[in-house]
Amino acid sequence: MNWRLMSARMGWVAAVAALAGFYAAEVKAQAIAAGVEVDAGGVLKMKVVRDASGQLSKQRIADAKAKLDPKLAAVSKIRKLSLNRLEAALDKALQQGGIPDEMKYLAGLTRIEYVFFYPETNDIVIAGPAEGYMLDPVGRVVGVTSGQSILELQDLVVALRAFPPSGQKTPHIGVSIDPTQEGLKRLQETLVRMGGRLQPGNFPQMLAAMREALGLQNVTIRGVSPKSHFAQVLVEADYRMKLIGIGLEPPPVKMTVFVDKARPASVSRNALLRWYFVPNYDAVRMSEDEMAMQLVGDGVKLVGADEVVRADGTRVETGGGKDIANELWTKSFTEKYGEISRKAPVYAQLRNLIDMSIAAAFIQDRDWYTKAHWKMPLLMDEAKIAVETYNVPKQVETAINAISKGNQVMTPIGGGVSIDPLKALENSNRGGDEGGKIKATRSEVKLNKLGAGQWWWD
Repeated sequence: MNWRLMSARMGWVAAVAALAGFYAAEVKAQAIAAGVEVDAGGVLKMKVVRDASGQLSKQRIADAKAKLDPKLAAVSKIRKLSLNRLEAALDKALQQGGIPDEMKYLAGLTRIEYVFFYPETNDIVIAGPAEGYMLDPVGRVVGVTSGQSILELQDLVVALRAFPPSGQKTPHIGVSIDPTQEGLKRLQETLVRMGGRLQPGNFPQMLAAMREALGLQNVTIRGVSPKSHFAQVLVEADYRMKLIGIGLEPPPVKMTVFVDKARPASVSRNALLRWYFVPNYDAVRMSEDEMAMQLVGDGVKLVGADEVVRADGTRVETGGGKDIANELWTKSFTEKYGEISRKAPVYAQLRNLIDMSIAAAFIQDRDWYTKAHWKMPLLMDEAKIAVETYNVPKQVETAINAISKGNQVMTPIGGGVSIDPLKALENSNRGGDEGGKIKATRSEVKLNKLGAGQWWWD
């Protein structure tokens, strides 16, 4: 059984382009924010908020600027945050009634660029660019000035718990979104059954039938609590990347998209194309004295893998040659990741989760917990710092688009996010400190002038 369908020699490509193009034009014209929501049953769905005039965004920015402390709202090239002092400040805040936004959003950090250790004061410090923050219309925390995603305490806690003072390691963190074997079998049967009746006029009906046959796809989360915001970001980034790849969400920047370059002749029949986000593992630089680490670059790659779907719905890796469309798409997404993340904050969130995980693994690997005499008692306690508060993503609605070029219909689905933080710390992946710049940056950080209870500074 294969996926080649007998179709009329008519304008199928135009039909696909018109469908995807209408959706893209509508979103570009009206949407100011997009995200996902997970219902009580665990089904993840897209959430889009529209604002044709842009007035909502302007009002949110004005409100944020009016409410934020001017020092916190200031754009900083490198803001420093002591993790030990943050925990002490959190303990005091909880005793006084609750955690303020300043702590929830880590003083407006938009990235972790450096991790430093100061044995003379036992401070473990993270540092990076920062600015004032606000909630966008879908509830995502973004920078007032840049619109970039802001680091969140709840995600940092998840990363630290994955590499705690106890020495327990989490070798793999990830998510996989996969169709069921039964769904793939039904899809194969549906494609064959519809083969003699495909016409440009029934294109929407064909997609609906394929989507119904495939059914909901299963979500598998590894290495972190599936009840966490951390896990939800992994799922959203993966899901929305696929929507872009198959033409169901407009790309946030000008880039090569799989659906535009796909050619049936270059794809194995019965092909199930799978796309994965992975860290850029050579993004770690370390000072010679191992008291400082820098994360460089955008930190994320998109890679592809091909599988064949058998008649019974089982999947087998092809091991065949490269598909040009797949290669161009994954290369383009990787090369433009920084630009994409500035336009679509979920991808900045994904990058930040990867950075947090590598930073946490580094702190544990260098034994800084022991050297700092820091057992992280509060951050490790779910009863006091609750991060497992979200509905568990169990299934997602099938995102499927038919790409008819020649006389073949292709349905690219599948993939995930795969993070192995310890791999980034391997000697083969670590870079050195050219010209001692990382060490010099660490030495510029002064802790002796910090006030009582102060945990961040510029």
